[in-house]
Amino acid sequence: MDWLLNIWEHIHRAFIEKDRWQVYLKGLGVTLEVAFLAAIIGIIIGTIVAFMKLSKTRKGKPTILTHIANIYVDIIRGTPSVLQLLIMWFVVMKSCDNGILVGCLTFGINSGAYVAEIVRAGILAVDKGQTEAGRSLGLTSFQTMVYIVIPQAFKNVLPPLCNEFIVLLKETAILGYVGLSDLTRAANQMTSTIYEAFTPLIGAAVVYFIVIKILTILLGMLERRLRRSDNR
Repeated sequence: MDWLLNIWEHIHRAFIEKDRWQVYLKGLGVTLEVAFLAAIIGIIIGTIVAFMKLSKTRKGKPTILTHIANIYVDIIRGTPSVLQLLIMWFVVMKSCDNGILVGCLTFGINSGAYVAEIVRAGILAVDKGQTEAGRSLGLTSFQTMVYIVIPQAFKNVLPPLCNEFIVLLKETAILGYVGLSDLTRAANQMTSTIYEAFTPLIGAAVVYFIVIKILTILLGMLERRLRRSDNR
């Protein structure tokens, strides 16, 4: 019983005493806000870049837009996200004191490179016969893409996009580098307050795990729903 009381004392001091749980709650709010907004930005950028990579001349050769998109993807995927965040904070947007904005843009641009590959792969996974069928019905290339290809590609890209959001959520743990009190930094601050590292850090890890587990369950339900619709 003594060890149970000892554990309870640590939990009480780290989370309950003086309403310290509110610090973690605010940190979680910052984490979810940045991850959600960055995901939206990443989907927009990634979709545009995917079509840039897919653009070709009539002879089937890559265009200038394709080369630009390839350079963007190579640079973003080839450098650590923490360096991108620091460059954005100290160089690109050094006159901006809004850490939320900097974090959203940084992670949105970072996620866009990965979303671009997801969207591109999803579109290429659609059978070419679907495009040919659309054109034979008198649809333009744009109409064929919007009404035939994209709806089918959506099922292919949705699960990977959800997984990308989960990865993005975990990557936001570096927001403390630009002074944002996200969940990870909230745990570090609590460590300095109560002079104990184990309980605050484990508590933050548990919160991350619960949130990601909920997202994983929802993703599994969505995938099963899509499989049922495919079997009809």
